[in-house]
Amino acid sequence: MMKIMNNHIGKMKSATLTLLGFIAFNFSLSTLSSCSGMMDADSDRQNFNPEMGEKTDSVFYAFGIAQAMQQLADQYFFQGEMRGELVKTTDYTDNNLRQLANFSADLSNKYDSAYVYYSVINNCNYYLAHRDTTLLTGATKVTRPEYAAVKAYRAWAYLQLVRNYGQVPFFTEPLVTISQIDDNNFPSYGINEIAAALCPDLEQYAGVPVPNYGTNIPCGTTNFNQSKSMDTRRCFIPVDVILGDLYLESGQYEKAANSFINYLTTTETTAPSVIAPFRLRSDEDPVPTNMRATIASSPAYNNLFANNNTTDIVSYIPMSVSRVRGTVTAVPYTFGYDYYALTTRDCWREDIQLLPSDAYKTLTESLPYYYYENVLGGLLGKDITSGNYGDMRSLAIMRNSSQQSTAGEEEEIEWINKFQSGNIILYRTATVYLHLCEALNRMEMPDVAFAFLKEGITANDTAQTNTWLSDKGKAFFRNTFLNEKNGDIFYERSKPIHQRGAGVTADGNYPGSSPYQFAAEIGRKLTQLAENPALYPGLANRLTAATTTKADTIMAMEELLCDEEAMEFCFEGTRWYDLMRFARHKNRAGLPGNAWLADKVKDNAPVKSLAIEQNWYLPFKK
Repeated sequence: MMKIMNNHIGKMKSATLTLLGFIAFNFSLSTLSSCSGMMDADSDRQNFNPEMGEKTDSVFYAFGIAQAMQQLADQYFFQGEMRGELVKTTDYTDNNLRQLANFSADLSNKYDSAYVYYSVINNCNYYLAHRDTTLLTGATKVTRPEYAAVKAYRAWAYLQLVRNYGQVPFFTEPLVTISQIDDNNFPSYGINEIAAALCPDLEQYAGVPVPNYGTNIPCGTTNFNQSKSMDTRRCFIPVDVILGDLYLESGQYEKAANSFINYLTTTETTAPSVIAPFRLRSDEDPVPTNMRATIASSPAYNNLFANNNTTDIVSYIPMSVSRVRGTVTAVPYTFGYDYYALTTRDCWREDIQLLPSDAYKTLTESLPYYYYENVLGGLLGKDITSGNYGDMRSLAIMRNSSQQSTAGEEEEIEWINKFQSGNIILYRTATVYLHLCEALNRMEMPDVAFAFLKEGITANDTAQTNTWLSDKGKAFFRNTFLNEKNGDIFYERSKPIHQRGAGVTADGNYPGSSPYQFAAEIGRKLTQLAENPALYPGLANRLTAATTTKADTIMAMEELLCDEEAMEFCFEGTRWYDLMRFARHKNRAGLPGNAWLADKVKDNAPVKSLAIEQNWYLPFKK
């Protein structure tokens, strides 16, 4: 049995091609009016030797691969979230999740299966080997978007494999017979080899749009009568986005930046939404005692980041509304929301398995919030000021309730409110911006990375009055997002990322400059980091002697980005993957990235030392 899929595939050897995960459909185009039809995979409807010589064939096969993505959705989420530092377990937590959290998962863990990723890869390999790419409608190659999308699926699946297993068998030919599985000598690749093998080919499809079969496809209703629809564009991963991630993970920072920029400048997409800065009325001077409670009452925060609002989502895996309609997800249930409950009253459960961790609360509750006071109905204003009221994104994703405990005491129950549409998010526009910032920072442009957090993409980035952004940084904005081709688009589209939770971060049309400034934030972070000399050697001495370096600034900016991604992408299944990537950035810069990662997740009480990279990975079933 081949090395890659022993036991992952072993259970599939009792039948022929079904066992290799092929999902090609032979139903009519009329099924495109139904989400459940597209995602259905009844075994008696599978075509075990599918032809792909007709223009419409790729539609069916592409959605067959999307169905295979549903099979790995929960595993992807839990592998990425449980090993990070943002969630904590409870007495109700499933033991499989508990094992992921403390790094004790063994071969029996139900969320450890390389097969689900290889199923997607093998489907993709079959499509790419057999699809007729010469078919035309007029002068247009009708299969090009699907062909590019399938290559992106395959690249994404390989990225998840190396994230979770370190070194993985690599193949691009379709495995259609048992002998191909038994008689092979596939090479074992890590992230650098995966990127080298896939990126040059993917570059040919840079800028190719994802397929679009409809933006409001009905998917049925939940048991409690909540309607669900699907935007088919978001079922696919844009080539430039996965290219950027492959380059970023493998340390090719300039290529990563170029890919992300190409996506943002060639794709009609919606920028991250922004929470309007909190305004104090003149009769609220001084500041309310509980600023967070005051802001939380604002309608601007209601369900801001709920998955039902897809304007910021680039790619997701839409899960079925009920078990009779297809593949369901356990993710909402673990956070106390039963997406498959019979009534809305029964959705919110008390047997919550995952809660926000103390580390998450410490981060979000201790950060400054920037605000200004309205005077005379807003006709005049005072200087922008700040208070340590915390990042307000945490308010937007939490639901709280008080009740009497069995002992007669009042206790508070809190739910993470990101799962009310039963989807698993893969990428958001905010992901692209923040991953771009990571790359730019490592390209020695930390001020540019900070500009995305503070100002967004705006004329403020190139203004003469902007003294903190370098000439190199201003040139970057003029030559990319604010050039003649893109300027009008991004003036309207891009808003400050940190402002989503921190109020008035920009120095725009306000009475005074925001206290959220590059030098101040870098200085604050460096002072914080200097308290841990084992992870940041020599930093305390350099601070004392006022001899900090450009490398120190880059390091501090990277820590700010790590915090920003925690607040922005918390509880979306990416945190462990983000931490591993930041650790590798540090390792390449000569810093103790492995020790940094171990320190980040120490509250998980790992059963093995995460200062050893091999211990980052799950056991690969053989």
